Amino acid sequence: MIAQGGKSIYGASVGILMLDAQFPRIPGDMGNARTWPFPVLYRIVRNASPDLVVRQGAEGMLGAFIDAARELVKDGVDGITTNCGFLSLFQDELAEAVPVPVATSSMMQVDMVNRILPAGKRAGILTISASTLTDEHLRKAQVPDGTPIGTTEGGSEFTTAILENALTLDVDKARDDNVEAALALQAGNPDLGAIVLECTNMCPYAADIQQATGLPVFSIVTFINWFQAGLNPPRF
Repeated sequence: MIAQGGKSIYGASVGILMLDAQFPRIPGDMGNARTWPFPVLYRIVRNASPDLVVRQGAEGMLGAFIDAARELVKDGVDGITTNCGFLSLFQDELAEAVPVPVATSSMMQVDMVNRILPAGKRAGILTISASTLTDEHLRKAQVPDGTPIGTTEGGSEFTTAILENALTLDVDKARDDNVEAALALQAGNPDLGAIVLECTNMCPYAADIQQATGLPVFSIVTFINWFQAGLNPPRF
């Protein structure tokens, strides 16, 4: 066998574009490397704060995300993702800028999840900020029109701690915010058959949401495990 070079780093297929944040990243969070059963490469996009990306439409940041994605490809990744569902805004531009697959947002799963649900059921989205999740965010992720949206806005901890980039996180209160928001989404939509978590920081609470609602829960973790399996198929 003859080994062939061309990469700077080997063994990490997925490159993750990270917001510039300092809130705690607990196990299950996309930004905690122990969440993944495979190696990943991170690249922080400086000045891309949670508030700027989620509440202000990532204004002025496209070039920085493209530059960071290109650097990850140079380092050797085979695919690009991001750690914020609101970055669906940049899906098309990033896909045009790099020569590898791009999966910016967990919301890209919604249409696929709909296809596997029983007749008369549909997926809904749980987001960190429904007030700033626009039709353009949904369109770029190819989310079907009329998809139900629930949110942790108005809760006691989760949305505030993440978007204000707090140095502490009350995990129990954050869990309660996510479960209560999911239950409210379910109560308002009798045809709800599954929940897709928009926010990558919601993943630690996916099991709690599933247990409380009895519904399948999809997240950036489910999406990127699938993504990785295509980029680097297991050998048997």
